Amino acid sequence: MPIIRILPHPEYCPQGAEITAPAGTSICEALLDNKINIEHACDLSCACTTCHVIVREGFNSLNELDESEEDLLDRAWGLEPNSRLSCQAFLAQTDVTVEIPKYSINHAKENH
Repeated sequence: MPIIRILPHPEYCPQGAEITAPAGTSICEALLDNKINIEHACDLSCACTTCHVIVREGFNSLNELDESEEDLLDRAWGLEPNSRLSCQAFLAQTDVTVEIPKYSINHAKENH
């Protein structure tokens, strides 16, 4: 099973973390399943950018971006060339390292 390394984030994962998830799982699902409560305002339906992550290692092992994800990413805060919507980024057999940006486009947060 691939390992997801999460870099420290002051709110969601202050110490950073390493988790595993089966290939074919989205990064967002893996984070949520491991109690890293990343924002996901659209319930993983590729309709917002609140689950935006920056893939620091393993970007090329993930599935390709589709047009819907590319269009939404244009609105993400802190967009980088290796940005993905974690609800649309599915793991292969390769380990990945992700950074959760400090901010999202949400002005108000809900507890999911």
